[in-house]
Amino acid sequence: MICRKIYLRSSVRQSICRWLQSPATVCSGKIIQSKVHFFRNYTTPFCSYSKSNASFTLRGCSFSTQAALDLPAGGVIDIPLAQTGEGIAECELLKWFVQEGDQVEEFQPLCEVQSDKATIEITSRYKGKISQILHVPGSIVKVGETLLKIGVDEIPNPTETSDASEKMTSLESDFSGSTDISSVPEKTKIGGVSSTPAVRNLAKQYGLDISDVPATGKDGRILKEDVINYAMQKGLINETPACAQQKHSEVSPLIGGGYEDRTLQLRGYQRAMVKSMTLAAKIPHFYYVEEMNCDALVELKKSFQNENSDPEIKHTFLPVLIKSLSMALTTHPMLNSRFNEESYEVLLKGSHNIGIAMATPNGLVVPNIKNVQSLSILEITKELSRLQKFAKINKLSPDDISGGTITLSNIGGIGGKFGSPLINSPEVAIIAMGRIQKIPHFAENGNVYPASVMTINVAADHRVLDGATVARFCNDWKVFLEKPDLLLLHTR
Repeated sequence: MICRKIYLRSSVRQSICRWLQSPATVCSGKIIQSKVHFFRNYTTPFCSYSKSNASFTLRGCSFSTQAALDLPAGGVIDIPLAQTGEGIAECELLKWFVQEGDQVEEFQPLCEVQSDKATIEITSRYKGKISQILHVPGSIVKVGETLLKIGVDEIPNPTETSDASEKMTSLESDFSGSTDISSVPEKTKIGGVSSTPAVRNLAKQYGLDISDVPATGKDGRILKEDVINYAMQKGLINETPACAQQKHSEVSPLIGGGYEDRTLQLRGYQRAMVKSMTLAAKIPHFYYVEEMNCDALVELKKSFQNENSDPEIKHTFLPVLIKSLSMALTTHPMLNSRFNEESYEVLLKGSHNIGIAMATPNGLVVPNIKNVQSLSILEITKELSRLQKFAKINKLSPDDISGGTITLSNIGGIGGKFGSPLINSPEVAIIAMGRIQKIPHFAENGNVYPASVMTINVAADHRVLDGATVARFCNDWKVFLEKPDLLLLHTR
């Protein structure tokens, strides 16, 4: 304990390190015992000596560990997965931007993780060298769990140093009559080993301590075969995976024609959908179905396209639907609210943050366009395009998918006349829109004419909204859609 407290003082630590790193240190004058005690935490090693009746020359004192990767004397810092958002308990590791042994700078991206809500880059708080990567892409990492370890020049503050020193283990070795103490005994367990994250994960699956596995790779690197052979020696497996795979390939064509069941782990947005739909199942829904004549909307879209001079902009029906929805919400604010079940309070939201349900390769996600009431149709078009682009490449930010007040589900873009959506809690309403199709309609004089008709289905939280409120809202929205020129009268 005394040695540890002395070592924690920066000036003493630097003096010890310089003394240990000198090419040759001769211990003369007072007699020094030939027994050397090595103290090691995850920062740097040092020696302590006591008097005896023998003298010797100390040629150098150092540790050479594969996991430390020639790290400086400052220390190794654990980099945990920080809190990425409210209520987030775990994230999926998508990919690494660094490898073991890489030199990194402050704020340099280390990896990319995905929570239930967004994809986030984790950056480095320190300048140093990557010592050890603890997880492989695809792993589920708990918040607070260590992602990797970085060797730094100096420990940032005493608190982190003292935390690391609590993990200190002492190593003792006898060198009777020996004058060379340049290495640690071969069987000593060190903080890490040289291996890939995939090999560590394989050892973890077999319940093995990776430091116990004999290494046969170059420079003492542990290979996949080393883990498998060690597991066989321990009796954990009876045959190598290669043999098992070969036998399986010989048998599988004879059983069921090669068809097998598969288990898929739900990740990212799919996990978020499980949670949100479980909450939605507790909400008493009621549905209101209406048909909208979109002839004027079709003509308006053609006009936008004809006058479009920007090849980056593609005009669709959706921005006009979003803007007209916002206009109707202005006179029916109860549909743009949130319900607090515990306090029996309804929060009327001032901003119209309209969410758009999007099907992506990574699952269903609902980013929202902020402050629609203050945006033009062109601005909505550009923002919608940005959200669709980022959703496709899994780059939506937490702000993009949080703070929604009402949701649109454009199921008609894929197919179907209409759907029965589930509310995205704590919102109180969601609207599913079917595809626009040509159907025969009767005019007031009895003549039949083709009309472009879209069916919408409003799902409402019956604890907050009643049928009359939703019907009046739909009537106003229908007027803006069937006569889009009225939008000009109400646009601020």
